[in-house]
Amino acid sequence: MAKKLFIKHASELVTCAGSFPKIGNAMNDIGIIPDGALIIENDTIIAAGTTAELQQKYDGEDMTVIDATGKCVLPGFIDAHTHLVFAGNRSEEFSWRLKGMRYLDIMERGGGIMNTVRATRKAAKTELLELGQSRLKAMLAMGVTTVEGKSGYGLDLITEIKQLEVMQELNKNQPVEIIPTFMGAHAVLPEYKGRSGEFIDYLITEVLPVVAESKLAAFCDIFCEQGVFSVDESRRLLLAAQKLGLKSKLHADEIVQLGGAELAAEIGAVSAEHLLHISDQGIERMAETKTVGVLLPATAFSLREQFAPARKMIDAGVPVALATDFNPGSCYTSSIPLVIALAALSMHMTPAEIITALTANAAAAVGAAERIGSLEAGKQADIIILEEPSHLFLPYRVGMNLVETVIKKGNVVWQNK
Repeated sequence: MAKKLFIKHASELVTCAGSFPKIGNAMNDIGIIPDGALIIENDTIIAAGTTAELQQKYDGEDMTVIDATGKCVLPGFIDAHTHLVFAGNRSEEFSWRLKGMRYLDIMERGGGIMNTVRATRKAAKTELLELGQSRLKAMLAMGVTTVEGKSGYGLDLITEIKQLEVMQELNKNQPVEIIPTFMGAHAVLPEYKGRSGEFIDYLITEVLPVVAESKLAAFCDIFCEQGVFSVDESRRLLLAAQKLGLKSKLHADEIVQLGGAELAAEIGAVSAEHLLHISDQGIERMAETKTVGVLLPATAFSLREQFAPARKMIDAGVPVALATDFNPGSCYTSSIPLVIALAALSMHMTPAEIITALTANAAAAVGAAERIGSLEAGKQADIIILEEPSHLFLPYRVGMNLVETVIKKGNVVWQNK
């Protein structure tokens, strides 16, 4: 029999157990077990309970022990929206925004996403792999054990495939699990300016089939936004992707209220993301269909825009997740502590809701709720141990990284020592 790992005497074992996604008041039920413990065999949790219960049940077995006295133990954080594979930077554009230039105006000047597209097209795979490794290492140190990664900095067959292949390779050689999303419809190529519908045709006929056949992506996403892709164009692409086996996500109602949330509910998307300007009808429809709303407060903060109405959405029954939106333009940070602080102080979420949004509901947002997002028997052993005794310290110690130990698939993969 394989050796087991015994994590014992957690001041708080935050299990987040239950059915996913969690909605309404259930987002505050994070399943805290005082003096909690876990038994892990290989990569799977086989028992969760009090230390006394598990000590009695597994007495005498050969186990490696981690004493978590005075510490809080949580599921690994899941960053459910990132654009982590890219080359170049847009620091100059950030300075333009500080002077008042709008994000869409920068795109009109040939900057924005197209700036990163040019750099990423030029970059060799080896460069993108090195950049990805470095970024994932920083995420791991903040307790991220799973991350969704979007392509979208190629907008052509060759570079989109290159980005997705880099993610596939990164999945093999470092511990953070990447769930890949194809986002070839991130912007309209300059040669298709004024003909965005034809660009959608190109993606549907030339790119999507290759992505689907290669099994390089689990999801298809699109930037459904004024001046980018319309609701009708978004519907057409996402339905075509569904026919090829790719589940749907979409960037929705970020800059203007366009009806992206309603579209997400209509087509059975797993998630709608950003949602700064979501309509009341969009909230109602997402609540009815349990479409996960992935909210990105660090992006609103970086763009100096209003925050998504998290409180209104949660109270209406929308399952809410949180993510960083790490990308080179609108949000060049992968800071989970920043996301936690903004969710608490600017979006009026409770500490328990924030935990749910970064674990159970984030797992639902990436289509992996059956195996990650909670600490209960049968789930993958993705675990973080904080240096503090309670989850309440996460928003209280504003912007500080409190993660002491990270465990992925039953193995300690990072420690703050």
